[in-house]
Amino acid sequence: MSELLARISDTPIDSAAVEAAVAGPRHGAVVAFTGVVRNHDGGKDVSLLEYQAHPDAERFLLQCCSDVSASSGLPVAAVHRVGSLEIGDLALVAAVAAPHRAEAFATCAELVERIKAEVPIWKRQRFADGVSEWVGL
Repeated sequence: MSELLARISDTPIDSAAVEAAVAGPRHGAVVAFTGVVRNHDGGKDVSLLEYQAHPDAERFLLQCCSDVSASSGLPVAAVHRVGSLEIGDLALVAAVAAPHRAEAFATCAELVERIKAEVPIWKRQRFADGVSEWVGL
């Protein structure tokens, strides 16, 4: 298996590059999760998100990707954005390739859940009314 793509980025994520990192002739399915900054949360209007990562966050992301790839035998990739993100920006792109769709969907869901639970990245939501709150601390 080739080198895993697992990166924390302060620049916009190229979702096609994340998918290409796992695609190959052995796989009939490439499933990608694209986390997009939405304009609301908890009934409040969101104006932007600010993501901050622990200095070792990329190591944790790589570990998640390595573990999921090793347990599934499938290629996986993930890139998480940090910094100020506006509505519509991509915050996380994760991809998995598999011979068949069911295992690609299941493995991608597992990967995303592990990233959310294990990678030390926190977000600050800024609301349209000027209030902000931290999520994931």
